[in-house]
Amino acid sequence: MDSINTANTEFCLDVFKELNSNNTGENIFFSPLSLLYALSMILLGARGNSAQQMEKVLHFNHIAEAFEPKLNSSSQCSHTGRIHSEFGDLFSQINQPNANYTLSIASRLYGSKAEAFNVTYLNCSEELYQTRLQTVDFSQSTEETRKTINAWIESKTNGKVTNLFTKGTIDPASVLVLVNAIYFKGRWQHQFQERETVKRPFHLPGGKSVFVEMMNQIGTFKLAFIMEPEMRVLELPYVDNSLSMVILLPMGSTNLEQIEKQLNLKTFHKWTHAADLTEREVEVHIPRFKLEIKYELNSLLQSLGMKDVFNQIKANLSGMSSAKGLFLSKVIHKAYVDVNEEGTEAAAANGLNVVVKRLPLRVQFMANHPFLFFIRHIHTNTILFCGKLVSP
Repeated sequence: MDSINTANTEFCLDVFKELNSNNTGENIFFSPLSLLYALSMILLGARGNSAQQMEKVLHFNHIAEAFEPKLNSSSQCSHTGRIHSEFGDLFSQINQPNANYTLSIASRLYGSKAEAFNVTYLNCSEELYQTRLQTVDFSQSTEETRKTINAWIESKTNGKVTNLFTKGTIDPASVLVLVNAIYFKGRWQHQFQERETVKRPFHLPGGKSVFVEMMNQIGTFKLAFIMEPEMRVLELPYVDNSLSMVILLPMGSTNLEQIEKQLNLKTFHKWTHAADLTEREVEVHIPRFKLEIKYELNSLLQSLGMKDVFNQIKANLSGMSSAKGLFLSKVIHKAYVDVNEEGTEAAAANGLNVVVKRLPLRVQFMANHPFLFFIRHIHTNTILFCGKLVSP
């Protein structure tokens, strides 16, 4: 399971850096876990170079036993390799039915009726990923298909993710479309009081400021002081301490870009390592904000190295269908987050040291300038969401 979490974190940081390079100065929000889950459904049917490229991009190629058959299993899908069943195990740990939060991943493959899909693939995607490939008529019923997909996504995300495909965005020539949306709602362990929320300036890059609703509370939270680059790391738990939001806030002369440049698997683990986050009394000031961002990820995934699966000639999805010419037409991901007083509603180096001694009794955490934030499952250390708030 640790290896899947490592793959999830590495994939998360890869996607973040790619989005960041293409959207400089803009808010970012996505769910690496949701994307990894959805793309693994494609990997289940990929073969040859298409599969190898996907394994590398998803960082599954470092997991030695990932594609070994699961021994002593009565499942007809045991031949698919452990990575698929372990992914299901991880998700079932995170998405407990009795959890005090709501997490709904809506992932579905829509394939052209003109294609003949393998029964084994259809059955295994349902067993391992709790979803079947849905056949639709892209060419003759484009608009009806668009409405069908939008309605399904909206129903799966509590009405928060709407109109995933706007009119005219589905190509009648599409043969295989992957849609992926995620909805999350959690309550803070220590809620902010609405009466304490006041308007304060939030400093934007470039020297300008906007007034935002700034939430405030004083409480005991886990906090770390990172010296290089200078930042404060705060962990805000949700009810039951199953999930938490971790905020990386630049301090002093450090700006967010300096943190982003040093962000990798090693530094992320170092900066957010639970043992280095010390409980203390903190005066917390964070803005109320809401983000709803949709990404078409074809070009991003190709930039990361997942090229063949999008190419009509080179794609090898023979595990999904024996038909020639089957390729992935489009990958759409949409995530929604609403951070407020009650909680969060969301539908996506050398010389490094952490200072934990001789700190003032009460520390101020004033998030009135751009920061990074991550929502993670504490027990498995899995990143559910990754975000960058530049402008609330």
